[in-house]
Amino acid sequence: MDFLHTMVRVKDLDASLHFYCDLLGLIEVKRYDSEQGRFSLIYLAAPGQLDEAKESFKPTIELTYNWDPEDYTGGRNFGHLAFSVDDIYAICDKLRQSGVTINRPPRCGHMAFVKSPDGISIELLQKGEALAPQEPWLSMQNTGTW
Repeated sequence: MDFLHTMVRVKDLDASLHFYCDLLGLIEVKRYDSEQGRFSLIYLAAPGQLDEAKESFKPTIELTYNWDPEDYTGGRNFGHLAFSVDDIYAICDKLRQSGVTINRPPRCGHMAFVKSPDGISIELLQKGEALAPQEPWLSMQNTGTW
């Protein structure tokens, strides 16, 4: 058995692509637009897994965008997506400076949670050993749910 992809429905494709690609650094590897079905599928991959994703489209995140407006609920029920990162403090700082709420700050130097524009929880995990705790993260409290 192979893991293929995780699908999340998104309400605002531009906001979601900005979050996943511009802020988190994922790369679009495939796009399918269905005029008849009135939807788009966009497959994204992490930079370190790009070659495999380009060849087999796995492992990827599939963003499903329905062209007709819909409200989606239950983002928290989905659970979360998890990404390992080279520097948890740097990515959290980039996200925070771009207006993303850090719901669970990386106080321990190892783990943080944020949410996508559609309320999907994203877990960020420091690659290798945890970084030494440092401010401003050490003093930050949790915000909202994660």
